[in-house]
Amino acid sequence: MKPIAVYPGTFDPITNGHTDLVKRAIKIFDKVLLAVAERPSKKTLFSVEERVKFAESIFANEKQVEVFSFHNLLVNFAKQHSATVILRGLRAVSDFEYEVQLANMNRLLEPNIESVFMSPGEEYSFLSSSIIKDIAIHGGDLKKFVHANVEKALKEKFS
Repeated sequence: MKPIAVYPGTFDPITNGHTDLVKRAIKIFDKVLLAVAERPSKKTLFSVEERVKFAESIFANEKQVEVFSFHNLLVNFAKQHSATVILRGLRAVSDFEYEVQLANMNRLLEPNIESVFMSPGEEYSFLSSSIIKDIAIHGGDLKKFVHANVEKALKEKFS
């Protein structure tokens, strides 16, 4: 039996880069738990319920993917769901320092949970939720970067 991985983030909104990472991760892990962070301190464009619904619709046909919202410590969420891996995406070297800090802290909090880093496919290596929102604000074409449901919701937010 392969390990269970938690892939955490605010996913505001979820992008094709996030989706790509999950689809590749299910080849490695028995299950991937997409953990949508509530993060009340961070002003998000979409509510946690909306962000969960986007992810659920994208992964509706993927039996190995489960979507949750969470508001507690990530390592506690992982333990509650018997996950032994925290999956994180690295797009560029600039992500590395922050992600290593998080991995080290998580390891101190829970030594039995490992962090695993994956990079998205080249075509998504530059994508971030912030960039997606900027494109949406200016009426740009989002078809290549987000799922159709997310594109529609972004257009509604910024129309």
